[in-house]
Amino acid sequence: MQKTEEPGKTIPNSNRFNRFIRILGPGLVTGAADDDPSGIATYSQAGAGFGFGLLWAFPLMYPLLLAVQESCARIGAVTGKGLAAILKENYSRRLLFLSVLLVVVANTINIGADLGAMAATTQLLMPIPFVFLAIFYAIVVILLEIFVPYKTYAHILKWLAIALLAYPVTAFIINPSWRAIFKETFTFHPKVNFESLYIFVGMLGTTVSPYLFFWDTSEVVENEISEHRLAEGGGIPRISKKFIHNLRIDNFVGMTLASVTAWFIVVVSASVLFKGGVTEINTAADAAKALEPLVQNFPNAGLVAKLIFSIGVIGLGLLAVPVLAGSASYAISETMGWKEGLHRKFRHATGFYAVITIATLVGLSLNFLGVDPIKALIFTAVFNGVAAVPLLFMIARVGNNEKIMGEHKNGPISNLGIRVTFSVMALAVFILFFALITGQ
Repeated sequence: MQKTEEPGKTIPNSNRFNRFIRILGPGLVTGAADDDPSGIATYSQAGAGFGFGLLWAFPLMYPLLLAVQESCARIGAVTGKGLAAILKENYSRRLLFLSVLLVVVANTINIGADLGAMAATTQLLMPIPFVFLAIFYAIVVILLEIFVPYKTYAHILKWLAIALLAYPVTAFIINPSWRAIFKETFTFHPKVNFESLYIFVGMLGTTVSPYLFFWDTSEVVENEISEHRLAEGGGIPRISKKFIHNLRIDNFVGMTLASVTAWFIVVVSASVLFKGGVTEINTAADAAKALEPLVQNFPNAGLVAKLIFSIGVIGLGLLAVPVLAGSASYAISETMGWKEGLHRKFRHATGFYAVITIATLVGLSLNFLGVDPIKALIFTAVFNGVAAVPLLFMIARVGNNEKIMGEHKNGPISNLGIRVTFSVMALAVFILFFALITGQ
Protein backbone atom coordinates (compact mmCIF):
# COMPACT_ATOMS: atom_id res chain seq x y z
CA MET A 1 0.00 0.00 0.00
CA GLN A 2 1.29 3.46 -0.86
CA LYS A 3 2.17 5.66 2.09
CA THR A 4 0.42 8.99 2.46
CA GLU A 5 1.66 12.06 4.22
CA GLU A 6 0.05 12.97 7.56
CA PRO A 7 -2.12 16.11 7.37
CA GLY A 8 -0.14 19.20 8.28
CA LYS A 9 3.15 17.32 8.34
CA THR A 10 6.06 19.21 6.79
CA ILE A 11 7.92 17.34 4.09
CA PRO A 12 11.73 17.70 4.44
CA ASN A 13 13.38 19.64 1.60
CA SER A 14 15.61 16.66 0.80
CA ASN A 15 12.53 14.47 0.26
CA ARG A 16 10.94 17.12 -1.94
CA PHE A 17 14.09 17.33 -4.03
CA ASN A 18 14.29 13.52 -4.34
CA ARG A 19 10.65 13.38 -5.43
CA PHE A 20 11.27 16.12 -7.96
CA ILE A 21 14.28 14.24 -9.39
CA ARG A 22 12.23 11.04 -9.66
CA ILE A 23 9.60 12.90 -11.69
CA LEU A 24 12.23 13.82 -14.27
CA GLY A 25 12.61 11.20 -16.98
CA PRO A 26 11.71 11.15 -20.68
CA GLY A 27 11.18 14.92 -20.81
CA LEU A 28 14.57 15.72 -19.27
CA VAL A 29 16.40 13.24 -21.50
CA THR A 30 14.55 14.56 -24.56
CA GLY A 31 15.42 18.14 -23.64
CA ALA A 32 19.09 17.34 -23.08
CA ALA A 33 19.24 15.42 -26.36
CA ASP A 34 17.75 18.49 -28.07
CA ASP A 35 21.09 20.26 -27.50
CA ASP A 36 23.05 17.53 -29.30
CA PRO A 37 26.29 18.25 -31.22
CA SER A 38 24.21 19.47 -34.17
CA GLY A 39 22.48 21.93 -31.87
CA ILE A 40 25.75 23.11 -30.30
CA ALA A 41 27.25 23.74 -33.76
CA THR A 42 24.16 25.56 -35.05
CA TYR A 43 23.75 27.78 -31.98
CA SER A 44 27.51 28.47 -31.95
CA GLN A 45 27.41 29.55 -35.60
CA ALA A 46 24.36 31.71 -34.88
CA GLY A 47 26.31 33.57 -32.20
CA ALA A 48 29.59 33.70 -34.11
CA GLY A 49 28.02 34.79 -37.38
CA PHE A 50 25.37 37.23 -36.17
CA GLY A 51 26.37 38.21 -32.64
CA PHE A 52 23.27 38.85 -30.54
CA GLY A 53 21.24 39.39 -33.71
CA LEU A 54 19.35 36.07 -33.56
CA LEU A 55 18.55 36.02 -29.84
CA TRP A 56 15.01 37.22 -30.67
CA ALA A 57 14.33 33.69 -31.96
CA PHE A 58 14.35 32.12 -28.48
CA PRO A 59 11.18 33.73 -27.03
CA LEU A 60 9.52 32.50 -30.22
CA MET A 61 10.92 28.95 -30.22
CA TYR A 62 10.54 28.16 -26.50
CA PRO A 63 6.70 28.07 -26.28
CA LEU A 64 6.58 26.23 -29.60
CA LEU A 65 8.90 23.53 -28.28
CA LEU A 66 6.90 23.24 -25.04
CA ALA A 67 3.61 22.87 -26.90
CA VAL A 68 4.83 20.21 -29.33
CA GLN A 69 6.69 18.04 -26.82
CA GLU A 70 3.88 18.24 -24.25
CA SER A 71 1.49 16.98 -26.89
CA CYS A 72 3.87 14.16 -27.92
CA ALA A 73 4.37 13.07 -24.30
CA ARG A 74 0.62 13.17 -23.63
CA ILE A 75 -0.08 11.11 -26.77
CA GLY A 76 2.29 8.40 -25.54
CA ALA A 77 0.90 8.47 -22.00
CA VAL A 78 -2.76 8.24 -23.00
CA THR A 79 -2.46 5.65 -25.78
CA GLY A 80 0.42 3.54 -24.48
CA LYS A 81 1.73 3.50 -28.06
CA GLY A 82 4.34 5.23 -30.18
CA LEU A 83 3.46 7.65 -32.96
CA ALA A 84 4.03 5.18 -35.80
CA ALA A 85 1.75 2.60 -34.16
CA ILE A 86 -0.98 5.22 -33.75
CA LEU A 87 -0.69 6.31 -37.39
CA LYS A 88 -0.78 2.70 -38.53
CA GLU A 89 -4.02 2.02 -36.65
CA ASN A 90 -5.87 5.25 -37.41
CA TYR A 91 -4.61 6.84 -40.61
CA SER A 92 -3.65 6.02 -44.19
CA ARG A 93 -0.56 4.00 -45.04
CA ARG A 94 0.64 6.93 -47.14
CA LEU A 95 0.76 9.22 -44.08
CA LEU A 96 2.41 6.47 -42.06
CA PHE A 97 5.14 5.76 -44.63
CA LEU A 98 5.80 9.47 -45.24
CA SER A 99 6.21 10.11 -41.51
CA VAL A 100 8.48 7.12 -40.95
CA LEU A 101 10.58 7.91 -44.03
CA LEU A 102 11.09 11.51 -42.93
CA VAL A 103 12.17 10.64 -39.40
CA VAL A 104 14.44 7.76 -40.48
CA VAL A 105 16.24 9.83 -43.14
CA ALA A 106 16.56 12.87 -40.84
CA ASN A 107 17.79 10.72 -37.95
CA THR A 108 20.32 8.82 -40.04
CA ILE A 109 21.86 12.06 -41.32
CA ASN A 110 21.87 13.42 -37.76
CA ILE A 111 23.55 10.28 -36.41
CA GLY A 112 26.32 10.59 -39.00
CA ALA A 113 26.87 14.28 -38.22
CA ASP A 114 26.94 13.70 -34.46
CA LEU A 115 29.39 10.77 -34.71
CA GLY A 116 31.60 12.90 -36.94
CA ALA A 117 31.50 15.75 -34.43
CA MET A 118 32.41 13.43 -31.56
CA ALA A 119 35.39 12.14 -33.53
CA ALA A 120 36.49 15.63 -34.60
CA THR A 121 36.37 17.01 -31.04
CA THR A 122 38.33 14.04 -29.71
CA GLN A 123 41.05 14.88 -32.22
CA LEU A 124 41.46 18.22 -30.42
CA LEU A 125 42.97 16.23 -27.56
CA MET A 126 44.44 13.10 -29.11
CA PRO A 127 46.02 12.62 -32.56
CA ILE A 128 43.92 9.54 -33.37
CA PRO A 129 42.68 8.99 -36.94
CA PHE A 130 39.17 10.38 -37.53
CA VAL A 131 37.89 7.12 -39.05
CA PHE A 132 38.98 5.05 -36.06
CA LEU A 133 37.30 7.44 -33.59
CA ALA A 134 34.03 7.57 -35.54
CA ILE A 135 33.88 3.77 -35.69
CA PHE A 136 34.77 3.52 -32.00
CA TYR A 137 31.92 5.82 -30.93
CA ALA A 138 29.44 4.05 -33.18
CA ILE A 139 30.31 0.69 -31.59
CA VAL A 140 30.12 2.13 -28.06
CA VAL A 141 26.65 3.55 -28.70
CA ILE A 142 25.36 0.30 -30.19
CA LEU A 143 26.69 -1.80 -27.30
CA LEU A 144 25.29 0.58 -24.67
CA GLU A 145 21.84 0.60 -26.22
CA ILE A 146 21.69 -3.17 -26.67
CA PHE A 147 23.28 -4.46 -23.48
CA VAL A 148 22.73 -1.85 -20.75
CA PRO A 149 19.38 -2.31 -18.93
CA TYR A 150 16.88 0.42 -19.69
CA LYS A 151 16.58 1.76 -16.12
CA THR A 152 20.36 2.08 -15.81
CA TYR A 153 20.63 3.58 -19.27
CA ALA A 154 17.90 6.15 -18.58
CA HIS A 155 19.65 7.13 -15.34
CA ILE A 156 22.95 7.65 -17.20
CA LEU A 157 21.25 9.73 -19.88
CA LYS A 158 19.59 11.92 -17.24
CA TRP A 159 22.90 12.91 -15.64
CA LEU A 160 24.74 13.48 -18.91
CA ALA A 161 22.66 16.65 -19.15
CA ILE A 162 25.07 18.24 -16.63
CA ALA A 163 27.56 18.71 -19.48
CA LEU A 164 25.40 21.60 -20.69
CA LEU A 165 26.34 23.76 -17.67
CA ALA A 166 29.67 24.84 -19.20
CA TYR A 167 28.02 27.57 -21.28
CA PRO A 168 25.97 29.30 -18.55
CA VAL A 169 29.03 29.29 -16.25
CA THR A 170 31.16 30.79 -19.03
CA ALA A 171 28.54 33.48 -19.66
CA PHE A 172 28.62 34.65 -16.05
CA ILE A 173 32.42 34.63 -16.04
CA ILE A 174 32.72 36.92 -19.07
CA ASN A 175 29.85 39.07 -17.68
CA PRO A 176 28.67 40.68 -20.94
CA SER A 177 26.22 43.58 -21.11
CA TRP A 178 23.13 41.75 -19.88
CA ARG A 179 20.92 44.78 -20.53
CA ALA A 180 21.89 44.74 -24.22
CA ILE A 181 21.48 40.96 -24.39
CA PHE A 182 17.97 40.98 -22.90
CA LYS A 183 17.00 43.89 -25.15
CA GLU A 184 18.12 41.88 -28.21
CA THR A 185 16.34 38.78 -26.89
CA PHE A 186 12.96 40.41 -26.35
CA THR A 187 12.97 42.75 -29.36
CA PHE A 188 11.63 41.11 -32.51
CA HIS A 189 13.86 42.37 -35.32
CA PRO A 190 14.59 39.66 -37.92
CA LYS A 191 16.96 40.43 -40.80
CA VAL A 192 15.83 38.57 -43.88
CA ASN A 193 18.73 37.39 -46.03
CA PHE A 194 19.73 33.90 -47.09
CA GLU A 195 22.51 33.45 -44.51
CA SER A 196 20.43 34.50 -41.50
CA LEU A 197 17.38 32.58 -42.77
CA TYR A 198 19.47 29.42 -43.26
CA ILE A 199 20.70 29.57 -39.66
CA PHE A 200 17.22 30.46 -38.37
CA VAL A 201 15.69 27.39 -40.04
CA GLY A 202 18.59 25.39 -38.58
CA MET A 203 17.81 26.78 -35.12
CA LEU A 204 14.16 25.83 -35.56
CA GLY A 205 15.12 22.37 -36.81
CA THR A 206 17.57 21.62 -34.03
CA THR A 207 15.08 22.91 -31.42
CA VAL A 208 11.80 21.42 -32.70
CA SER A 209 13.37 18.22 -34.07
CA PRO A 210 11.56 15.26 -35.72
CA TYR A 211 13.41 12.64 -33.70
CA LEU A 212 12.15 14.19 -30.45
CA PHE A 213 8.54 13.63 -31.54
CA PHE A 214 8.94 9.86 -31.87
CA TRP A 215 11.41 9.43 -29.02
CA ASP A 216 9.46 11.33 -26.37
CA THR A 217 6.21 9.53 -27.20
CA SER A 218 7.81 6.09 -27.07
CA GLU A 219 9.90 6.82 -23.97
CA VAL A 220 6.80 7.86 -22.03
CA VAL A 221 5.41 4.41 -22.93
CA GLU A 222 8.69 2.82 -21.75
CA ASN A 223 8.34 4.75 -18.51
CA GLU A 224 4.77 3.55 -18.03
CA ILE A 225 5.93 -0.05 -18.48
CA SER A 226 8.81 0.38 -16.02
CA GLU A 227 6.35 1.87 -13.46
CA HIS A 228 3.87 -0.98 -14.10
CA ARG A 229 1.23 1.41 -15.44
CA LEU A 230 1.14 -0.53 -18.70
CA ALA A 231 1.62 -4.22 -19.44
CA GLU A 232 4.45 -5.17 -21.81
CA GLY A 233 1.93 -6.62 -24.20
CA GLY A 234 0.07 -3.31 -24.45
CA GLY A 235 -3.43 -2.35 -23.36
CA ILE A 236 -4.86 0.76 -21.76
CA PRO A 237 -2.35 2.64 -19.57
CA ARG A 238 -3.24 3.31 -15.95
CA ILE A 239 -2.93 7.08 -15.74
CA SER A 240 -4.20 9.75 -13.39
CA LYS A 241 -4.34 13.53 -13.20
CA LYS A 242 -1.23 13.46 -11.00
CA PHE A 243 0.61 11.34 -13.58
CA ILE A 244 -0.26 13.79 -16.38
CA HIS A 245 0.72 16.67 -14.07
CA ASN A 246 4.13 15.07 -13.40
CA LEU A 247 4.51 14.40 -17.11
CA ARG A 248 4.04 18.10 -17.82
CA ILE A 249 6.55 19.05 -15.12
CA ASP A 250 9.10 16.65 -16.65
CA ASN A 251 8.42 18.10 -20.10
CA PHE A 252 8.62 21.68 -18.83
CA VAL A 253 11.96 21.11 -17.09
CA GLY A 254 13.49 19.28 -20.05
CA MET A 255 12.42 21.83 -22.67
CA THR A 256 13.36 24.76 -20.44
CA LEU A 257 16.81 23.26 -19.93
CA ALA A 258 17.20 22.83 -23.69
CA SER A 259 16.07 26.37 -24.51
CA VAL A 260 17.97 28.20 -21.78
CA THR A 261 21.19 26.31 -22.56
CA ALA A 262 20.81 27.01 -26.29
CA TRP A 263 20.34 30.72 -25.48
CA PHE A 264 23.53 30.68 -23.42
CA ILE A 265 25.45 28.99 -26.26
CA VAL A 266 24.48 31.86 -28.59
CA VAL A 267 25.30 34.47 -25.91
CA VAL A 268 28.73 32.98 -25.21
CA SER A 269 29.59 32.47 -28.88
CA ALA A 270 28.54 36.05 -29.69
CA SER A 271 30.46 37.49 -26.72
CA VAL A 272 33.67 35.55 -27.37
CA LEU A 273 33.81 34.49 -31.03
CA PHE A 274 31.88 37.27 -32.82
CA LYS A 275 33.56 40.00 -30.80
CA GLY A 276 36.91 38.28 -31.32
CA GLY A 277 36.52 38.32 -35.09
CA VAL A 278 35.69 34.61 -35.48
CA THR A 279 32.49 34.80 -37.54
CA GLU A 280 32.70 31.45 -39.32
CA ILE A 281 33.05 28.16 -37.42
CA ASN A 282 34.97 25.83 -39.69
CA THR A 283 36.40 23.40 -37.15
CA ALA A 284 35.69 22.04 -33.68
CA ALA A 285 38.67 24.09 -32.46
CA ASP A 286 36.92 27.29 -33.58
CA ALA A 287 33.82 26.40 -31.58
CA ALA A 288 35.89 25.41 -28.53
CA LYS A 289 37.41 28.90 -28.33
CA ALA A 290 34.09 30.14 -26.98
CA LEU A 291 34.82 28.38 -23.67
CA GLU A 292 38.34 29.78 -23.19
CA PRO A 293 37.14 32.51 -20.75
CA LEU A 294 35.91 29.69 -18.48
CA VAL A 295 39.53 28.61 -17.93
CA GLN A 296 41.40 31.83 -18.65
CA ASN A 297 43.39 31.60 -15.40
CA PHE A 298 44.44 28.01 -16.05
CA PRO A 299 47.82 27.12 -17.59
CA ASN A 300 47.28 26.12 -21.24
CA ALA A 301 43.78 27.66 -21.19
CA GLY A 302 43.22 26.83 -24.86
CA LEU A 303 43.83 23.14 -24.25
CA VAL A 304 41.59 23.07 -21.17
CA ALA A 305 38.80 24.81 -23.14
CA LYS A 306 39.13 22.17 -25.84
CA LEU A 307 38.92 19.48 -23.15
CA ILE A 308 35.69 20.91 -21.69
CA PHE A 309 34.16 21.42 -25.13
CA SER A 310 35.10 17.87 -26.14
CA ILE A 311 33.60 16.38 -22.98
CA GLY A 312 30.37 18.28 -23.64
CA VAL A 313 30.11 17.26 -27.30
CA ILE A 314 31.08 13.63 -26.64
CA GLY A 315 28.76 13.36 -23.61
CA LEU A 316 25.81 14.86 -25.44
CA GLY A 317 26.65 12.80 -28.51
CA LEU A 318 26.50 9.63 -26.41
CA LEU A 319 23.10 10.85 -25.22
CA ALA A 320 21.76 11.99 -28.59
CA VAL A 321 22.88 9.23 -30.97
CA PRO A 322 21.00 6.50 -29.06
CA VAL A 323 17.95 8.80 -29.01
CA LEU A 324 18.24 9.27 -32.78
CA ALA A 325 18.74 5.58 -33.52
CA GLY A 326 16.12 4.58 -30.98
CA SER A 327 13.43 6.88 -32.36
CA ALA A 328 14.08 5.61 -35.90
CA SER A 329 13.81 2.06 -34.64
CA TYR A 330 10.57 2.74 -32.75
CA ALA A 331 9.09 4.16 -35.97
CA ILE A 332 10.11 1.22 -38.17
CA SER A 333 9.33 -1.48 -35.59
CA GLU A 334 5.85 -0.10 -34.91
CA THR A 335 5.21 0.12 -38.66
CA MET A 336 6.30 -3.48 -39.19
CA GLY A 337 4.51 -4.79 -36.10
CA TRP A 338 7.73 -5.99 -34.44
CA LYS A 339 8.25 -6.22 -30.70
CA GLU A 340 10.05 -3.06 -29.67
CA GLY A 341 11.34 -1.20 -26.65
CA LEU A 342 14.53 -0.65 -24.70
CA HIS A 343 12.97 -2.50 -21.77
CA ARG A 344 13.16 -5.74 -23.83
CA LYS A 345 16.27 -7.88 -24.05
CA PHE A 346 17.97 -8.27 -27.42
CA ARG A 347 16.67 -11.80 -28.01
CA HIS A 348 13.08 -10.61 -27.46
CA ALA A 349 13.27 -7.62 -29.85
CA THR A 350 15.82 -8.61 -32.47
CA GLY A 351 14.32 -6.48 -35.24
CA PHE A 352 14.15 -3.41 -33.00
CA TYR A 353 17.82 -3.62 -32.05
CA ALA A 354 18.80 -4.55 -35.61
CA VAL A 355 17.32 -1.25 -36.84
CA ILE A 356 19.25 0.64 -34.13
CA THR A 357 22.45 -1.02 -35.28
CA ILE A 358 21.81 -0.45 -38.99
CA ALA A 359 20.77 3.20 -38.51
CA THR A 360 23.93 3.88 -36.51
CA LEU A 361 26.18 2.17 -39.06
CA VAL A 362 24.56 3.88 -42.05
CA GLY A 363 24.94 7.21 -40.27
CA LEU A 364 28.57 6.34 -39.57
CA SER A 365 29.19 5.64 -43.26
CA LEU A 366 28.18 9.21 -44.18
CA ASN A 367 31.40 10.38 -42.53
CA PHE A 368 33.42 8.64 -45.24
CA LEU A 369 32.01 10.85 -48.01
CA GLY A 370 34.46 13.66 -47.28
CA VAL A 371 31.87 16.04 -45.78
CA ASP A 372 33.16 18.60 -43.28
CA PRO A 373 31.84 17.57 -39.80
CA ILE A 374 30.88 21.10 -38.68
CA LYS A 375 29.11 21.98 -41.95
CA ALA A 376 27.33 18.61 -41.76
CA LEU A 377 26.02 19.44 -38.28
CA ILE A 378 24.48 22.73 -39.42
CA PHE A 379 23.04 21.17 -42.61
CA THR A 380 21.50 18.44 -40.45
CA ALA A 381 19.74 21.06 -38.33
CA VAL A 382 18.32 22.73 -41.45
CA PHE A 383 17.18 19.37 -42.85
CA ASN A 384 15.43 18.66 -39.55
CA GLY A 385 13.64 22.00 -39.86
CA VAL A 386 12.32 21.00 -43.28
CA ALA A 387 11.34 17.47 -42.20
CA ALA A 388 9.53 18.70 -39.08
CA VAL A 389 6.83 20.56 -41.03
CA PRO A 390 4.75 17.58 -42.29
CA LEU A 391 5.35 15.73 -39.01
CA LEU A 392 3.88 18.64 -37.05
CA PHE A 393 0.75 18.43 -39.20
CA MET A 394 0.51 14.75 -38.24
CA ILE A 395 0.98 15.45 -34.51
CA ALA A 396 -1.78 18.07 -34.62
CA ARG A 397 -4.18 15.55 -36.17
CA VAL A 398 -3.39 12.83 -33.63
CA GLY A 399 -3.46 15.11 -30.58
CA ASN A 400 -6.82 16.56 -31.59
CA ASN A 401 -8.46 13.22 -32.43
CA GLU A 402 -11.04 12.44 -29.72
CA LYS A 403 -11.23 8.81 -30.85
CA ILE A 404 -7.55 8.38 -30.01
CA MET A 405 -7.08 10.77 -27.10
CA GLY A 406 -10.52 10.81 -25.46
CA GLU A 407 -10.81 13.42 -22.73
CA HIS A 408 -7.06 14.11 -22.98
CA LYS A 409 -7.15 15.50 -26.51
CA ASN A 410 -5.55 18.87 -27.22
CA GLY A 411 -7.14 21.85 -25.52
CA PRO A 412 -7.34 25.34 -27.04
CA ILE A 413 -3.85 26.36 -25.81
CA SER A 414 -2.22 23.17 -27.04
CA ASN A 415 -3.96 23.43 -30.40
CA LEU A 416 -2.86 27.03 -30.77
CA GLY A 417 0.74 26.19 -29.87
CA ILE A 418 1.06 23.35 -32.37
CA ARG A 419 -0.67 25.24 -35.18
CA VAL A 420 1.54 28.29 -34.64
CA THR A 421 4.61 26.02 -34.63
CA PHE A 422 3.51 24.44 -37.91
CA SER A 423 2.81 27.84 -39.48
CA VAL A 424 6.09 29.44 -38.37
CA MET A 425 8.25 26.53 -39.53
CA ALA A 426 6.35 26.08 -42.80
CA LEU A 427 6.69 29.80 -43.59
CA ALA A 428 10.41 29.85 -42.73
CA VAL A 429 11.09 26.78 -44.90
CA PHE A 430 9.04 28.22 -47.78
CA ILE A 431 10.96 31.52 -47.69
CA LEU A 432 14.28 29.64 -47.49
CA PHE A 433 13.45 27.56 -50.57
CA PHE A 434 12.18 30.65 -52.38
CA ALA A 435 15.44 32.47 -51.65
CA LEU A 436 17.47 29.42 -52.69
CA ILE A 437 15.62 29.04 -56.01
CA THR A 438 15.44 32.71 -56.94
CA GLY A 439 18.79 33.76 -55.52
CA GLN A 440 17.14 36.68 -53.72
